[in-house]
Amino acid sequence: MYVHLGGSIVVPDREIIGIFDMNIVSTSSATIQFLKIAEEEGFVVKISEEKPKSFILTERDKKSIIYLSPISTFTLIRRTQKIEE
Repeated sequence: MYVHLGGSIVVPDREIIGIFDMNIVSTSSATIQFLKIAEEEGFVVKISEEKPKSFILTERDKKSIIYLSPISTFTLIRRTQKIEE
């Protein structure tokens, strides 16, 4: 099944490793550093110009991709749960 992350981005649910709330993780210096390094190395995809509410860590073909999404973690998690039902 597929999960819509925002904009025109849709990913297979099996590629999703984790969905993280930007408000919560932005208080962690380790997470901020992780996202900074990932962006410098080209692993970050900004879905829209809106302020991201969440980031989604995925893996495709043994490569990590981090999507910055304007959609809340609650909504994204709800979408993945609907798939499982």
